[in-house]
Amino acid sequence: MNSARLKKLRAAGGKVGDAKDFLKLSDEEAMLVEFKLALASALKHARQKRRISQMDLAQRLGSSQSRVAKIEAGDPSVSLDLIVKALFATGATRRELQRAFSMMEKVAA
Repeated sequence: MNSARLKKLRAAGGKVGDAKDFLKLSDEEAMLVEFKLALASALKHARQKRRISQMDLAQRLGSSQSRVAKIEAGDPSVSLDLIVKALFATGATRRELQRAFSMMEKVAA
């Protein structure tokens, strides 16, 4: 949000915060959400880098294309196990997993 709009919102008595504040998440819960989103982003990047379609990845996982789409979108119903399993199914390297951790650490800092 640009600074003029933010200033106008605050002048009108509005509050500005982030998802953590809005959802009243603990620090740990917020970090878990950020971690899952970082892994989901890494998955999408790894899949696209290797030119694997969502359908192909779904077949590797024994799942459906719509489930892969949910994984990549960071759907809260998706477990960390499934995200990591999907990453491994793309052939993601340890370095790519480390980048996902690094992205999460930058957000948390």
